[in-house]
Amino acid sequence: MEQSKIRNIAIIAHVDHGKTTLVDQLLQQSGTFQEHETVSERVMDSGDIERERGITILSKNTAIHYKGYKINIIDTPGHADFGGEVERILKMVDGVVLVVDAFEGPMPQTRFVLQKAMDLDLDIITCINKIDRPAARPDEVEEEVLELLMDLNAADRQLDCPFIYASAKAGIAQFKSEDEGQDMAPLFETIINHIPAPTGSAENPTAMLISTIDYNEYVGRIGIGKISDGTVRVGGEYIVKNAHDPERAEKVKVVKLYEFEGLDRVDVQEATAGSIVALSGIADLGIGDTLCDVRKTEPIPFQKISEPTIAMDFIVNDSPFAGTEGKYVTSRHLRERLFKELYTDVSLRVEETDTTEKFKVSGRGELHLSVLIENMRREGFEFAVSKAQVLYRKDERGRKTEPMEMAYIDVPDDFTGAVIEALGRRKGELLNMMPGRSGMTRLEFRIPARGLIGYRGEFLTATKGNGIMNTVFDGYDVFKGEIEFRPVGSLIAYEMGETTAYALFNAQDRGILFIGAGEKVYAGMVVGISNKAQDIDVNLCKKKQLTNTRASGSDDALKLVPPRVMSLEQCLEFIEDDELLEVTPKHLRIRKKILDHTKRRRSNFKK
Repeated sequence: MEQSKIRNIAIIAHVDHGKTTLVDQLLQQSGTFQEHETVSERVMDSGDIERERGITILSKNTAIHYKGYKINIIDTPGHADFGGEVERILKMVDGVVLVVDAFEGPMPQTRFVLQKAMDLDLDIITCINKIDRPAARPDEVEEEVLELLMDLNAADRQLDCPFIYASAKAGIAQFKSEDEGQDMAPLFETIINHIPAPTGSAENPTAMLISTIDYNEYVGRIGIGKISDGTVRVGGEYIVKNAHDPERAEKVKVVKLYEFEGLDRVDVQEATAGSIVALSGIADLGIGDTLCDVRKTEPIPFQKISEPTIAMDFIVNDSPFAGTEGKYVTSRHLRERLFKELYTDVSLRVEETDTTEKFKVSGRGELHLSVLIENMRREGFEFAVSKAQVLYRKDERGRKTEPMEMAYIDVPDDFTGAVIEALGRRKGELLNMMPGRSGMTRLEFRIPARGLIGYRGEFLTATKGNGIMNTVFDGYDVFKGEIEFRPVGSLIAYEMGETTAYALFNAQDRGILFIGAGEKVYAGMVVGISNKAQDIDVNLCKKKQLTNTRASGSDDALKLVPPRVMSLEQCLEFIEDDELLEVTPKHLRIRKKILDHTKRRRSNFKK
């Protein structure tokens, strides 16, 4: 396609402001789908976990045609944990559509993704979404976006960005908030008129930066990026270079080349400057590599991806129930799967340890790692993970430093005291407190990243589910001191067997149980939360002796409190340093690292 008819854009926003629904409508109204096709909601969220949680985890490429123009669109994640995805794909585009909720206004992640776009000097279109939401305030939100742009030192042309008012759910967009929208045409027109065509020339030596990697069992790695200059052809010979690795200079041949059409990849024989394409046939292609013409000597500069801030150990499962539920259970299986994840996840790090049974996996946050754990679990893997630990560094003066987060919290006025007290205990520093809308208070904290580990569940309980917390990484600072995380101990099964109603009834006064009657347990397995500060061993397999005199049916009268069922995130938040989470396709079990009661007590005594 003629270069002047191409537009490359990314949709960026804070989580849950409607990016993916907006892309749905652009696909629908551009005629990408046939009339007889039935298309699910949030069609770009193709992963099971993305659909279940309503979040975007991986950036997705699509392309639509409108009035003779081809618009390449990239839908990006909104969560801070997947910020690495946003950073790298912005190198592929010439402009962004910033989506902002008409009620919530600019949020922490709005600032984060907008800053990334401005660092690359991209053109901006602001789409104020959900204008049909009750209590929507589009005109005020427009002022807030302009204030944010000024705060971020936007260039004059960025401050003059066009505003579009939309309801992605209803499929309408309009130039003014008081207009009556009919369809998404105003947004299409603004993209074509405001976002520049890609630069570069087909006559120049070829240069294409690989911005993201996909993986396919049949063809291996698939590199996706924008052709900055020249032409890429199937069968063409090129050199792979990397701006951060001067030694890299590998001769390669392109085996397959694809362009994006709707949700599909279409085979093409060649593509020229300005096109976003995918290519395969290069075995060790990586993010940040530049595919160069043999005449071109300099690779394209690439922004280094932010380093991970949190790590946990992935360990081969060695519990008494090991191998009974999983399909992949050995260290070889675990190693292959973790290193395979590195093909597509640029923010992840996997390190081998002094034992073949354990791997150190580092990521951008708890959500980032929990998504990997959940994916592996669904694929049939069985393994154990340790408590998440932050990654410390030494500064130039040799001091221990730790990652810090900015936490932006909106809570009902009645709960502000509880939140301030809880985060104060976790070394959080209250920077700002201001009245919000509808009886809410906005709190801004700067807090060590480890202070937030395990806090989200407590936060939702403390605010009765009405609080909203968003966090953004805020660099490293001097170590803030020790934090006491869990004030209570664990209830630990004393022996292996099947739980009985009689034993559970006697144990439930000692704390909150995680399991019900008739479930299998083993010695050293954590079966509940203790009422006391220390761990308590309980026997949940004890049966009522047959010699006891009792009335017929008296056991049926035992009233058991329903067990607390923990999600994966809640389990990861709950476990302590001396505990592991056993992950299988069917169960999540918390256990002590040392299962034997006597050895565990001896180890604790030595500490």
